[in-house]
Amino acid sequence: MYAMGSGLALTTLTNGRFSPHHTLIYTINSFFVPDIGSFTEWLASLVGGFGSDFGSELADAIHHPFYYVIILGLPLSILYSWISTFFLLNRLLDSFPPMPLSKLQCILLVSAGSFSHFFLDHLFEENGHSGTYKWILSTGWWEGRAPINPDAVVVIGILCTALIGGFIYINRVKPPKSGNKQSSIESLKLIIIIATLYCFWCASQIYLIDPRRPAVGEEADLGVLVFLATYLFFPHFLCILSMHTRGYDGLQLPK
Repeated sequence: MYAMGSGLALTTLTNGRFSPHHTLIYTINSFFVPDIGSFTEWLASLVGGFGSDFGSELADAIHHPFYYVIILGLPLSILYSWISTFFLLNRLLDSFPPMPLSKLQCILLVSAGSFSHFFLDHLFEENGHSGTYKWILSTGWWEGRAPINPDAVVVIGILCTALIGGFIYINRVKPPKSGNKQSSIESLKLIIIIATLYCFWCASQIYLIDPRRPAVGEEADLGVLVFLATYLFFPHFLCILSMHTRGYDGLQLPK
């Protein structure tokens, strides 16, 4: 539901460039396919012996945001591209413009679905004891009340001032001929730069200084930012890359 809802939102915002075909492939890979290794493991357990061991190893390899794409990305993208063409030519699933998904678009959606799957897995499985979730919490400060370091106040003050001031400057009132798209791109670059600098600051306080110090109070900001960038923003960025290009009329469908 999470992936399908995101896909429908992208379809609406892009006027169909993220088509129902995109949403279907993204949803299937986000919901089911990374867990197909567990089904394979169950089938292999019925055989026993070597098959059981192989099935277990395969399940562990597939149930991973990167290995899933490396192992199954290419064959699945070929399959999904064929299915998209079949659905379109037989009018089983609409697309506007009438354009089937290419193999590159499919592998982008396979990757996006994999990362979106683990966005929820890392947070809500293993009773909160997954390795990723533990690492996120480890970037916070839980040894009593966090001390306030003057250098942290200065650094955070500079970064916040640069973020807010830069955003206002980029989006200042411009002549009518100036486009809003360029402002949005520049604002996004600003956010990425400030977030990167902030992550470097947090990492230096946690991993380079001995004894470690709280980066900013008790907050686990480094873990949260890295997690969101990897499992929330990155898959949606892949979805955006997979959209149909503008100005293409698509296939001439049979009447």
